Amino acid sequence: MSPKRGRTGRRRRRGPETSTVNQSHARPYIQLMRWMKERGFRDKRLRTAHFPDTGRGLMTTQLLQPGELIISLPESCLLTTSTVLTSYLGKYIHGWRPPVSPLLALCTFLVLERYVGDQSPWKPYLDVLPSAYDCPVYWEEETVNYLPDPVRQKAAEQRSAIQEFYSSALPFFKSLSPLFPEAPENILSYEAVRWAWCTVNTRTVYMKHAHRECFSAEQDVYALAPYLDLLNHNAGVQVEASFNEKNRCYEIRTKVPYKKYEQVFICYSHHDNQRLLLEYGFIAAHNPHQSVYVARDAILQFVSRKDKQLQKKWSLLKENGFLE
Repeated sequence: MSPKRGRTGRRRRRGPETSTVNQSHARPYIQLMRWMKERGFRDKRLRTAHFPDTGRGLMTTQLLQPGELIISLPESCLLTTSTVLTSYLGKYIHGWRPPVSPLLALCTFLVLERYVGDQSPWKPYLDVLPSAYDCPVYWEEETVNYLPDPVRQKAAEQRSAIQEFYSSALPFFKSLSPLFPEAPENILSYEAVRWAWCTVNTRTVYMKHAHRECFSAEQDVYALAPYLDLLNHNAGVQVEASFNEKNRCYEIRTKVPYKKYEQVFICYSHHDNQRLLLEYGFIAAHNPHQSVYVARDAILQFVSRKDKQLQKKWSLLKENGFLE
């Protein structure tokens, strides 16, 4: 299964820059590579760069043929619920009832590690994460109102879901008071949790973990993958991505060739632009999976209310999923 989260080539206004800029010598990326090397990462096929059409991404340092590895990331570099359970949060998660979700465990860990700053062993990775996201949950309500009805409704539902996610977690956050002199609910504010939620939602790769009793029944399929998560999305490329049980690495192989110094892409899945906007905060130019969502009221504007077959036609549309 291909990686499930990330960013892409976006339609957005840019300045006059027209060339690719190598960013691998920037201090945050030097620190990140040093940190990854300490954890066993040895791959030199990719280099951090800024591209005029997609922004930050990864380019090749050599020719890549179909079937070749793009990247192989050791398990020691992955941030998963196993990471959280072996940390200071482990005993609080094991002792909490009802069990927290894997998503809440990851979000809590991200916020707290970001809060402790230099003391966090994950600081080199946290330093290259976005400080905010382009998802509609970050937009002002006035901006959301410019969206077409179906997208605006989904954006409102997403915002409500994150609010509920946060509100339901407050008792668990308060249980963490022995960890910090400051009230945990101040550290774990809505804004901080929203940032963590978007980090997990936009950047994790799919990696299924066995269910553990300390977690709720929600599937545990998340893995934050430093450096690998800089790969941008392109619907036209094909990759094979999975965790290799033999060498304990998360690997991505390309099914298409790449020239030297060309940007490398992965495909997050066959999503239309509505899904891409809601989940990742971008839309893809020339998206072959683009769909148009039409609200019920928009359809009724062009239908005669006197049509005796209206109810039957409406039922057919609904039964075949055309109103979804």
